[in-house]
Amino acid sequence: MSCSSISAISNFPLYSSSHSNSNSRYVRCAVGGTVAEPKNVSVAEPMLLKAVRGEDVERPPVWLMRQAGRSENVDLVVEISLQPWHVFKPDGVILFSDILTPLSGMNIPFDIIKGKGPVIFDPINTDAEVDQVREFDPEESVPYVGKALTILREEVNNEAAVLGFVGAPFTLASYVVEGGSSKHFSKIKRLAFSQPKVLHALLRKFTTSMAKYVQYQADNGAQAVQIFDSWATELSPVDFEEFSLPYLKQIVDTVKQTHPDLSLILYASGSGGLLERLALTGVDVVSLDWTVDMAEGRRRLGPDVAVQGNVDPGALFGSKDFITNRINDTVRKAGRWKHILNLGHGIKVGTPEENVAHFFEVAKAIRY
Repeated sequence: MSCSSISAISNFPLYSSSHSNSNSRYVRCAVGGTVAEPKNVSVAEPMLLKAVRGEDVERPPVWLMRQAGRSENVDLVVEISLQPWHVFKPDGVILFSDILTPLSGMNIPFDIIKGKGPVIFDPINTDAEVDQVREFDPEESVPYVGKALTILREEVNNEAAVLGFVGAPFTLASYVVEGGSSKHFSKIKRLAFSQPKVLHALLRKFTTSMAKYVQYQADNGAQAVQIFDSWATELSPVDFEEFSLPYLKQIVDTVKQTHPDLSLILYASGSGGLLERLALTGVDVVSLDWTVDMAEGRRRLGPDVAVQGNVDPGALFGSKDFITNRINDTVRKAGRWKHILNLGHGIKVGTPEENVAHFFEVAKAIRY
């Protein structure tokens, strides 16, 4: 890929214009020729994958979660995905996408309304409506995702791990039942507690579809996939065990049958009350948000699960000394075993770019 300039989508290259369309004026890169299979030219395996398996690494691998977005333009997806790579050289490069991307291919029409967020045109509440939901076929519905991942593998060339991501069944169900984002989740809970069979039928469709989507991403170059269960923490522990845990576990089990070496990361914001249950899903990595003390999270998860995180994104508004101290505290508490350094959530709009640069500079200078 050649670029005349890697321009920021906003004032900061980690930010991206959320839910950009395919005609975005921000396209700066052109990818020519046919898409080839990923070329594993680099001898070294990405540090992030080694850390997940518990192999010796000289420092914790580091990358930052970022703002999501949506585009069907392969060039644009690749460009935005690579922006932090060109500037900061993180150890993980995540696909620029959105957890709602599969919905249109499942016969669930939606749009992103400026100032309001996602809007589901026909919220689902009945058996008949669930029956209209199609199983997701990634190759047919989102071929641009596979093409973008293939290009990313070529561009990054094993100097970092290429990460894909998907939404978890309960979180996707929450969006389509609520009709979009929600503060109280009353509609999804009403369905769960009054018509659980309807919700379970919907969750099964999302589970089958998301397992297939993870496999598709892996087949096209993703070396790890992060599963976002953003709204599962709205459930009590007993309800999480019914409406989220078994479906997450089914995705992991299905994927591991076909892609046993694919690293699976699970992130659920505000999951302090559910940590032990998150580990039961069988994922390789549990990503902690900043409300959980890293040392306590380590103890609660046990030695077999890798951890990711968990510096408060707000810390990047502090002084450089403050940022340094927070990084060192997190790394010390995590120990040298199976840790990926990250924020406890996505980077916030308005974060000073020089502080992000400092974050990576300090992180990459650490030695165990």
